Amino acid sequence: MTKIEWQDDLDTGIEVIDNQHRRMVAMANAVCEAQRTGDQATIAEVLEELLDYTLSHFTFEEALMEDAGYAFVDAHKRVHQVYADRIEAYRGRFRAGEDIAEELRMMLIGWLFQHIRNDDWAYVDSVKRNILKLTGDTAEGGWLPTMLRRFFAGKG
Repeated sequence: MTKIEWQDDLDTGIEVIDNQHRRMVAMANAVCEAQRTGDQATIAEVLEELLDYTLSHFTFEEALMEDAGYAFVDAHKRVHQVYADRIEAYRGRFRAGEDIAEELRMMLIGWLFQHIRNDDWAYVDSVKRNILKLTGDTAEGGWLPTMLRRFFAGKG
């Protein structure tokens, strides 16, 4: 039961996405540790957090792809849905008393690395270009000044 080590080729260069992916790796490592100690309560907690967090991550990632006009966003969403359904199935099996820790850990390792290195890397250029375009628009009425006013108007 070896923990997952973050590898540099998993970095997309989109810091917020990379941080979310690192958190998912940390959850996989928590499953590994809980499996090692036989801590079923931690496995239950990680399953709940994993399902909630991955759904939030997927929603955020999909919004970035949509905003960037990424051509394969619908296919990417389907891949996300299949993954979420798998986690939901593991949760159901766990709640039914089945020991799913090893299978869950192996699925997380394989899926995270494959998904980041292939599916996620496919959208990186589109999303990065869009982020640069949005944040580089500093003219009055542009995206960045509008968002700064929206979130920080009247502060400070």
